Amino acid sequence: MRSYAFVAAAAFATAIAAPASANETRVEARGGLFVQSDDTEATAGVALGYDADMGPQAFIGGEVSADKVLAGGQDIYLGLTGRGGVRMGDGKLFAAGGYTFAEGPNGWHLGAGYERQFSGNLYWKAEYRHFFRDLDDADQIVAGIGMKF
Repeated sequence: MRSYAFVAAAAFATAIAAPASANETRVEARGGLFVQSDDTEATAGVALGYDADMGPQAFIGGEVSADKVLAGGQDIYLGLTGRGGVRMGDGKLFAAGGYTFAEGPNGWHLGAGYERQFSGNLYWKAEYRHFFRDLDDADQIVAGIGMKF
């Protein structure tokens, strides 16, 4: 797991060293539900992301996230996610996809979400992710609050 964290940190550092055309760096705290088979558990986590403008309305970005299923003995899920979408007023509608590392089964994830600025550099976010894993797919629904830099 530590080697995955190192690779994730190196990839993110490379992404934020991009040219000055970049739009914003963001950090957020989030919580929600993790649903697997007939089991639903609370989850809490953090994410660090970076978005770059791709014209007046479009953007692309990357994100490193760590989410913990709050049930005893569950893993921390480390996600490396790319996202892209469109700006809609004070909000962003986006699609996201990437890879999730855990002590148990690793796998790809796809999702979508909406992020809206509400005061200064503060924003709230809602996101859905579906995890494609070998034996058992899972879903995550989160809401978060964050700050842009």
